[in-house]
Amino acid sequence: MLNLYLNKGKDESLRRFHPWVFSGAVNHIDGQPSEGDLVRVLTHQGEFVAVGHWQIGSIAVRVLSFENEPIDHKFWVNKLATAYDVRRTIGVAGTNENTTYRLVHGEGDNLPGLVIDMYGRTAVMQAHSVGMHVCRKDIAKALQEVLGDALENVYYKSETTLPFKADLHQENGFIVGNSLDDIAVENGLKFHIDWLKGQKTGFFVDQRDNRSLVEQYSKDRNVLNMFCYTGGFSVYAMRGGARLVHSVDSSQKAVDLVNQNIELNFPSDSRHKAFAEDAFKYLEQMTESYDLVILDPPAFAKHRDAVRHAIKGYTKLNARAMEKMPKGSILFTFSCSQAISKDQFRMAVFTAATLANRKVRILHQLHQPADHPINIYHPEGEYLKGLVLYIE
Repeated sequence: MLNLYLNKGKDESLRRFHPWVFSGAVNHIDGQPSEGDLVRVLTHQGEFVAVGHWQIGSIAVRVLSFENEPIDHKFWVNKLATAYDVRRTIGVAGTNENTTYRLVHGEGDNLPGLVIDMYGRTAVMQAHSVGMHVCRKDIAKALQEVLGDALENVYYKSETTLPFKADLHQENGFIVGNSLDDIAVENGLKFHIDWLKGQKTGFFVDQRDNRSLVEQYSKDRNVLNMFCYTGGFSVYAMRGGARLVHSVDSSQKAVDLVNQNIELNFPSDSRHKAFAEDAFKYLEQMTESYDLVILDPPAFAKHRDAVRHAIKGYTKLNARAMEKMPKGSILFTFSCSQAISKDQFRMAVFTAATLANRKVRILHQLHQPADHPINIYHPEGEYLKGLVLYIE
């Protein structure tokens, strides 16, 4: 393992347990590490600070440990066992009513660059750093030890998340097992999970608690689920007793999947219809009156350079929906853009209310669930923001 020396004073954030070393903090390295190699991070005087994965870019090291310990099988088992214990403590793991949850949430579980979602007996692993890619088989082996009989498959899905400059030519596929049983359970509801070709790991696990809240508000309402993807909000609204539920997504594949999930839980139920249509076009031309609307668009800002354009997008989207909603309606609106702050998102929504000439009240302020924990030393990990509004 090579030693990396920091510039003077650049160990301060690491002393506060922030898990990144930025390239500007690096003085020199004893040798030439390959991307993904382990390096030992030292002060300019040679005092140990941390150990982590070296990578090319503005983030030079993603810290795995602030202790001078080997990154071996025991390390991975301990980290995964701790993450699993957290999920059992909060009640999302180990129950028949819920077999869908996030087991590892990157920095939130002190494993920067790694995401693992559980769908029944299948773990879908996603690497966001070359270091985690290099360790994928070691992680899978440790995962088998921690989960035992509760794990049958480990599917590796990192084609679109690894740094493209690393030129790894990574292909998705099974590391362990090869089962195609794609049905998982969330709060007693069944969902087909498309981990082979779906977005992220195949399902938006981070909206579980917010879907339950939609269920509470859905009774006897006309529900519109925009950007529906696999239809999670739609299925919950159906169970909540909605009068009708319409799901809209620009992808025909997503529309087909939401129809499958509705049929899986509510066979031959005529209350639901799905449409493959652009969101803004649908809102502009819709004639149906909806008194519960869900706006959960993909990230409008992938990076800080896109923030200004994203805020305009959120404002336009929310204004368009508010203009069409009758008095007494409920609006669930979200941003999953990490680059957009809570204050920026709220201001965009309030600007939309002004443009639509509507009075609104905040009923709930929403965020990511407990299985997507935020490392207190890494506030950047708080990405999901949501508001539930009463439209007057």
